[in-house]
Amino acid sequence: MKRAERIKHILNNFDKESYRKNLIHWFKEEQRILPWRENQDPYRVWVSEIMLQQTRVDTVIPYFNHFMDKFPTPDALAQADEQEVLKAWEGLGYYSRARNLQNAVREVVSEYEGVVPADAEELGNLKGVGPYTRGAILSIAYDIPEPAVDGNVMRVLSRILRVEDDISKQSTRKLFEGLVKELISDEDPSSFNQGLMELGALVCTPKTPSCMLCPVQEHCRAFDEGVETELPVKASKKKQKKSPYLLLLVQNEKGDVLIEQRPDTGLLASLWQYPMVPLEDIGHEAVANWFYGEYGLKVEVGESVDRIKHVFSHLIWEMEVIKVTVKEGTLDHERAIFIAPEDMEDYPFPVSHQKAHPHINR
Repeated sequence: MKRAERIKHILNNFDKESYRKNLIHWFKEEQRILPWRENQDPYRVWVSEIMLQQTRVDTVIPYFNHFMDKFPTPDALAQADEQEVLKAWEGLGYYSRARNLQNAVREVVSEYEGVVPADAEELGNLKGVGPYTRGAILSIAYDIPEPAVDGNVMRVLSRILRVEDDISKQSTRKLFEGLVKELISDEDPSSFNQGLMELGALVCTPKTPSCMLCPVQEHCRAFDEGVETELPVKASKKKQKKSPYLLLLVQNEKGDVLIEQRPDTGLLASLWQYPMVPLEDIGHEAVANWFYGEYGLKVEVGESVDRIKHVFSHLIWEMEVIKVTVKEGTLDHERAIFIAPEDMEDYPFPVSHQKAHPHINR
């Protein structure tokens, strides 16, 4: 069955108008007061949507407020130094979001005179603006009826409409985008899309949906048939790879700390960190020799002071934190520097390495 026919089949006998009305009314009555909802400024909507990817609302609020204080306009963000932007993002994770946002905003400033495009194609061509972010900006900021489909929305609609397709598949996302296009309100697409998002966040939650509080319960096929907790269907993820490391807290005779900048591309690009010894390749007994070869410094490897486990979406870092003292030599590493402990705040570190900060001798 072609997608258009499937959409028509799914929505057969579904009261779209009543569903729309109930959802929008509930959202206007019950929506949370959030800083990015103060107005419909497309730049604020954009920043909030990028921050909210993979991150909880409560976590995002202080970051959003701080970020908007520092970079209140597209011009301010476009002109900022990347390290300053990464520092403002420090702790939110998924740092490529910050870099892509800044690169895209620079394009908005240079190509569109600092005005976020209201055209779907122009907006979608910006770095890091996928179909969801594009739909969110167009509908929330510009009142254009465009679908904004993420995992939250797919969960809600898979229950409401009883769709049993695997939501981890791209084809399922396309199906839900088509369904939202049919369901969305032309008069108030902003409240409709935000209502779907809010419903997923507050009521139609992943494990134990609060069906008795649901404003669209009368429309929900999964609830009607008692299968709401079985939906959505989602294939299980591949197991995360575990990577063991030694995290070295290296200090010289002045008490300065050795830090290094990660490569400009890849995981945690351009952030700063303490040196990491890959234990899959280097044994504990070879650390001093490895360190001399990598950094040109002779060191004394000291005691273990902590163990840090950090979980990424695709891998797990298991790090043993070791104190190390420099004995002699001159630093020879193009991306490493010694800094005074009190200057640590000037450098953006990933959360995994921030956890080791308290062990630095100050």
